[in-house]
Amino acid sequence: MPTMTKAKRIGMRPPEHAEVIPVLDFGSQYAQLICRRVREAGAFSLLVAPDTSIEELSAMNPKGLILSGSPASVTDPDAPRCDPRIFELDIPILGICYGMQLACHLLGANVTESKAREYGRAKLHINDASGFLRNIPEATAVWMSHGDQVQGLSEHFITLAATPTCPYAAVRHKTKPFFGVQFHPEVTHTPHGIDILRNFLYEICGCTDTWRMADFMEEQITRIRETVGSDRVICGLSGGVDSSVVAALLHNAIGDQLTCIFVDNGLLRKNERELVESTFRDHFAIDLRVIDASEQFLNDLKGVTDPQLKRTKIGHRFIDVFKETANSLSLEGEGGGVGEKPSASQEFRFLAQGTLYPDVIESGHGHAGMAANIKAHHNVGGLPEQLGFELIEPLRELFKDEVRKLGSVLGLPESILWRHPFPGPGLAVRVLGDITKPKLDLLRDCDEILLEEIIANNLYRSTDQVFAVLLPVQAVGVMGDGRSYESVVAVRAVETQDFMTADWARIPYDVLATVSNRIINEVRGVNRVVYDISSKPPATIEWE
Repeated sequence: MPTMTKAKRIGMRPPEHAEVIPVLDFGSQYAQLICRRVREAGAFSLLVAPDTSIEELSAMNPKGLILSGSPASVTDPDAPRCDPRIFELDIPILGICYGMQLACHLLGANVTESKAREYGRAKLHINDASGFLRNIPEATAVWMSHGDQVQGLSEHFITLAATPTCPYAAVRHKTKPFFGVQFHPEVTHTPHGIDILRNFLYEICGCTDTWRMADFMEEQITRIRETVGSDRVICGLSGGVDSSVVAALLHNAIGDQLTCIFVDNGLLRKNERELVESTFRDHFAIDLRVIDASEQFLNDLKGVTDPQLKRTKIGHRFIDVFKETANSLSLEGEGGGVGEKPSASQEFRFLAQGTLYPDVIESGHGHAGMAANIKAHHNVGGLPEQLGFELIEPLRELFKDEVRKLGSVLGLPESILWRHPFPGPGLAVRVLGDITKPKLDLLRDCDEILLEEIIANNLYRSTDQVFAVLLPVQAVGVMGDGRSYESVVAVRAVETQDFMTADWARIPYDVLATVSNRIINEVRGVNRVVYDISSKPPATIEWE
């Protein structure tokens, strides 16, 4: 095996000749969402650390710059800051929420705690509908999330819009190309937010709508080839959208230097292993190795009820299995008999994973190091500090819909691209409480029935994630003429654009009735089915 090294990640970098809009990330959970909106609009965007120097920013040849929000307060001495010389770049700058407050503070305005905090929808009234706010309705809804606000603007600023409790909801500087908004245009709760961002890109920055997902694919293929060289890569393949796109991307980049490993951890959906084998080994002709480690995983999880501990144990075992497998595969090479040290070309140096940005931000791994840790992900927070591989995560700064676009460019079939997400820890986070094989088998049967009915009623593409959860409670019921005391299963269905926020899906009552009847009648041990009507936030999509 290779020497233990710090994990290294391949992230985004500006494609050659791209129109670049860097986003200074001050720790907002929606910072990458700004990048995603900019890329949707046809310019290239990437997150950069808040303390990135003006020289580094200038080297990107940016068309403009965006300052993100933050949970911090500008008045806090430990709050994240940026290089105050950013205004010397002489490019348009947009400050969002904290970004506006920080920029206005640097330009001489006062920022104080507001008397009336705004969280949620607010009514915006536009005073100046030219340029930055061109074609935006005079009265429109915006999404606010702030406790501080700018007070006492100097004569160098012009107020563009206000809300009933925020007199400076949108501003611009008279002599510098700076614009600020106190609300969040990047979230879907601001209906005309994308229009405001497009105005900034095209009316203010002069962008020309030139960036496409194909550019990202070519840039990543080039970078993977540069990074990997003649070494070999292991890809953790689950059969889901994310890992499938990573596998296809790597196969395009390095061909036979890639070996995909599918780990049967005993926590899979029904017939998942067979589906992955037939799809990737037979259809894509990728070197696929299937490892049955179900007994090891289930032994690790015996008696464990805490969801974070489940994820951590699964993550650690996952890495251990990969190390052991890579070691055995390295010894398969020509002249590499058991007990002989393999040549460098036979060793696996890199581990590729399908980590997406929502996984990263929920694990509290934002650029500014200030994002809240909501839950650990087996391929983010569950990784040990030291790995025997260098880590390749080419999708790390993308959202699910962007991954699907990339997969389409790569030529993956829709049957894979539109599969609903399945968590890395599998059914371990859908069986609440302790994990046993009988519970897993029961949940698999329930989940299969649920998905059969969702597909049969043409609801699979109109929903974004649908699954069953086995609750750690039992309920009294009546079956036949007797009393039953059996398990409760919850059904979860959500609609979302980016998996950062989600709303519960309004599944028709008759479909829910069929699902409930089938589960109770066909799955022995269940006598009650409930439907989850919680949105994200405040809930997460998965129950654990």
